[in-house]
Amino acid sequence: MSADPISPDRGPGFIRLGPSSPICPVVLSVPHAGREYPATLLAMARVPRDRLEALEDRYADTLIDDAVTAGTTAFVATRARPWIDLNRDEREVDSGMIDPPPRAQMLVSSAKVRGGLGLVPRRLASTGELWSRRLSSDELVERIIGDHRPWHMAIAAALREAHARFGTALLIDCHSMPPLPRHGATQPPQVVLGDRYGRTAPGTLMDRLASVVDAAGLVCARNSPYAGGHTLERQAMPARGIHAIQVEVDRSLYLDSALREPGDGLRSMRRLLAAMVAAMVEELSTPLHRAAE
Repeated sequence: MSADPISPDRGPGFIRLGPSSPICPVVLSVPHAGREYPATLLAMARVPRDRLEALEDRYADTLIDDAVTAGTTAFVATRARPWIDLNRDEREVDSGMIDPPPRAQMLVSSAKVRGGLGLVPRRLASTGELWSRRLSSDELVERIIGDHRPWHMAIAAALREAHARFGTALLIDCHSMPPLPRHGATQPPQVVLGDRYGRTAPGTLMDRLASVVDAAGLVCARNSPYAGGHTLERQAMPARGIHAIQVEVDRSLYLDSALREPGDGLRSMRRLLAAMVAAMVEELSTPLHRAAE
């Protein structure tokens, strides 16, 4: 986590960084950078830990350090994504993983579930099946109640508090992505902004964020190939002045050449994330984004 002298508040499977009450309208979340692998998780894995680590947004939590030092409230998952994916609906469950299987009407089918990346990831294309046994229904419920719900409740509470103070609020959900392939002479995006195709944030916020990325000399895309997931859908309430945007950062910008450990670019990417937050604070201070009295 952060190397700066910030005292975190530890919750179930995550930590809260920054002030105890939001002092700006922006809240950060990092759901996929957790590096704690419970012994029970490793015991049921049919692949080595390093294969499970392929699911991580490797060290994406370190990207927000400058923003947190500047006073932004942030939530960072500590338990690893293979335990439970905080960016999935709690009903996005592959019934074949659970014993006994939940009733179909209790579940939500999605492309992510069909691809093996549901609430509890089942398989990776490069690895195959991840687990040597099915989860009991009690084990699944324990992960949902112990990790998933507290995470989203804590973020929602911080957004409500920011909204009450500033008349508006924005969640920036921070992720990292593998380097995208080049198509012809066109350089692939290095930062992807997602707002569920305009459903979770106004275009003015996306425009401003894109301008910050452009000013840093990086290639920016919107909603393709990542438009944002469950977190944006769950936390955003644009009609009430609570918005949400997902930010995906190319891992080669801040990790070493093996994409395993922090690299030389980390400092500049921390500055970029802090600049993005500062731009959003400025943008949200205008009357346009304040909720009506």
